[in-house]
Amino acid sequence: MIALLLFGAFFVLIFLRVPIAISLGISSLIVLVSSNGLYGLEAVTDIMYTSVAKFTLLAIPFFILAGVIMDHVGISKRLIEFAQAMVGHRKGGIVLVTVLVAVFFAAISGSGPATVAAIGGILIPAMVKSGYTKETAGALVASSGAIGIIIPPSIAFIVFAVVAGDQIPITINRLFLAGVIPGLLMGFAFIVAAFYVRRKEEKKGIFHADEAVVQKASGKERWQAFVRALPGLFIPFIILGGIYGGFFTPTEAAVVAVVYGLIVGLFVLRENLFKSMYRIFVDASLQTAVVMIIVSAASVFAYIITTEQIARDMSDTILSISSNPVVILLLINVLLLIAGAFIDAISAYYIFVPILLPIMLFIDMDPTVFGVFMTVNLAIGLFTPPVGLNLYVAAGISKTNIIGISRGVLPFIVAAIIVLMLITFVPAISTFLPDLMNVK
Repeated sequence: MIALLLFGAFFVLIFLRVPIAISLGISSLIVLVSSNGLYGLEAVTDIMYTSVAKFTLLAIPFFILAGVIMDHVGISKRLIEFAQAMVGHRKGGIVLVTVLVAVFFAAISGSGPATVAAIGGILIPAMVKSGYTKETAGALVASSGAIGIIIPPSIAFIVFAVVAGDQIPITINRLFLAGVIPGLLMGFAFIVAAFYVRRKEEKKGIFHADEAVVQKASGKERWQAFVRALPGLFIPFIILGGIYGGFFTPTEAAVVAVVYGLIVGLFVLRENLFKSMYRIFVDASLQTAVVMIIVSAASVFAYIITTEQIARDMSDTILSISSNPVVILLLINVLLLIAGAFIDAISAYYIFVPILLPIMLFIDMDPTVFGVFMTVNLAIGLFTPPVGLNLYVAAGISKTNIIGISRGVLPFIVAAIIVLMLITFVPAISTFLPDLMNVK
């Protein structure tokens, strides 16, 4: 009855369009009051405070701040110019540019919607000019932006490590490295899907113009674009090199990223950051507040799931359906794909990790692989209707309606699910790099 009340109230609130954090909080309070009266509320503030007062989670506001700084100093624009100089002249080059820049910026922001917002304003109009429909252009940018939570540094992996760490030791270092190949595979799948859409639209006559002719950049122009993009290209090497070289922890790496962004903006790119510093901190604070409110509310929800033995009962129920690992993994993927279409990744970790991690351990799955395929599932949710946040950001930029962009995103969802199946059933895709570098 407690499980029914908890999840029933949560999903009713979700369908009533109540924000995720409030839905998590209200449904948790309903259960606590119904079980223990007003005394059940005594532990709420302690749970919410201790859930965010963790050193590991300090990485989130700093990575968010670093991403905002990079956007303000024009790093994303320089990365786009570099990608265009390298591959923009090729047939379908704008597609390659979009995915490449999404991968680069993902390694800066660690966030899906932030990636879409940073690159969409330039690349969606460029794709439309090249002959793609607004719906296809918005769909590709929305899909590519989802790579932001897979490629390190990923805010999603940080939260997963914190939640899963209550049950089994797992390091952010290993998760970060495990996300590299899956993230690149997603990018490749989106390129293939975009070329498929283009051929289909050409046959139907929907592709409304010849692709804009972009002259092949000279060697000098490519070198100049490369030099201009160097500040952005250096970021992944500084962050990941510092972490795996043992110079600093992921949390310290986030601080280094902020300092690096400020130095680049002030002394390399010579941007007058002092004028925009207030706006930068406001934007970063708002994004951080959203994340932390969700974390604190979700922690109360997760507390109930754990203390009331709901997680154990639901795990037993799933295992009672089948003991075949293939069937179990397929069921879990379906569950996460559906959940990802309605709730954000952070909330999903707090709700489902306590339930699903024991099952993964039962079938002897590496927790790192579970972290990656769960994150990929939730990344797909970022551009899956009806609640995919990336879709709304891309729709606003492309000035199209959510229904049209939802149709346009279907080929990219199919491509992403194919990659998801590979990641789920070929664990080496995730574990190859961490094992190669002996990262535990």
